[in-house]
Amino acid sequence: MRQGNVRAVVPVVHRTPKARLQVPREAADTGKTQAKGGRAVVLLRQEIGDVLRHARRQQGRTLREVSSVARVSLGYLSEVERGQKEASSELLASICGALEVPLSSVLHEVSQRVAAAEAPVASVHVPDTVPDDLAAGLDGDVSLRGGGLVSAA
Repeated sequence: MRQGNVRAVVPVVHRTPKARLQVPREAADTGKTQAKGGRAVVLLRQEIGDVLRHARRQQGRTLREVSSVARVSLGYLSEVERGQKEASSELLASICGALEVPLSSVLHEVSQRVAAAEAPVASVHVPDTVPDDLAAGLDGDVSLRGGGLVSAA
């Protein structure tokens, strides 16, 4: 008889996968903190955890059930949901599999939250040309054609 690690068989609860994860905007409380200069910094681990927790609660499932199916400790899953731990891509795939939510849907929702949090910063105008006074001071170090930067020495 072979000795070694024995894994318990965990029953898989089959649920109809959602075509797309829907997190209401009012529930989307971003995990922003203020950095120097007043810019908002979004914590990805917080956003990912919020989206995963919402998906689990929407399904009416417990941490214990999802952690068992995902084969991750209950405590670690709880820390991921609270944004205290950075989940690896393998762990995220396992949790998403247990929730039967596509990883792409989770990442899409996280991306939308980050974009919403960065919206005021994204409105800052960044010029796509080199100002004339700056270009004059470069003295041939940079080749300009039609007002655009072509190459740098």
